[in-house]
Amino acid sequence: MNTSLSQSIPCPPACSACRLRQTGAFTPVSADELAFIESFRSSTLMLLAGNTLIHEQNANGKLFTLYAGWAFRYKTLSDGRRQILNFLLPGDLIGLQQEFSDGAMHGIEAVTDISLCVFPSEDLWALFRRYPSLGYDITWLAAREEGMVDDNLLTAGRRTAVERVAMLLMHLFRRLERLGLVQDGSVAFPINQQHIADTLGLSLVHTNKTMRRLQQLGLHEIRNGRLWLLNPKALQRLAEYYDKPLRRVPLL
Repeated sequence: MNTSLSQSIPCPPACSACRLRQTGAFTPVSADELAFIESFRSSTLMLLAGNTLIHEQNANGKLFTLYAGWAFRYKTLSDGRRQILNFLLPGDLIGLQQEFSDGAMHGIEAVTDISLCVFPSEDLWALFRRYPSLGYDITWLAAREEGMVDDNLLTAGRRTAVERVAMLLMHLFRRLERLGLVQDGSVAFPINQQHIADTLGLSLVHTNKTMRRLQQLGLHEIRNGRLWLLNPKALQRLAEYYDKPLRRVPLL
């Protein structure tokens, strides 16, 4: 059990002291690669909950690794309706898509206080040229995120409201479990029902009714900002979520 990755922890001055790399959730790198990553990192950043890290359509020119806390990617329509594309958790790479467009294709907002490592995107080609293995890692992360978007599209397009909520709860819990962030059978769950509604394409009323129904069935409980899966097998069946062996993922 590892509860050390709290929302207020700043990024360490040296990559060798990175708490994320000590979780065992991420692929190891060589000493040379780690030294390059540290030289590639230009700064660190802390952002308070509710603030925007990247604004839609605005040029940013930076990449980020989320070190601690929660954030989300989103797109909005002209009337303010928002679609949350996915939630960002420690270890996730942020900002790669804008490298291939004139501006940010989506916004990034902090759910909790967050800390991030900052990398200049203009030096990204040097990473691919000097350390192809790290370039492959970034390609792998981009493909993984595309797969997550595919899963989210299936959820929004074909799953029922109950199946959508079950899928989201399972997905987030397993991601946090991989990071060693389960404490006494529960994980921190700072998102509210509006976040869930905006993620799943449901109204707030429908989201509330669906979550109450699942809780009344004894499948989960959310209390004091924490999530318990009381019957994960039933949630898995509802969502058609199938556990796979936890694979280590790259970390920039």
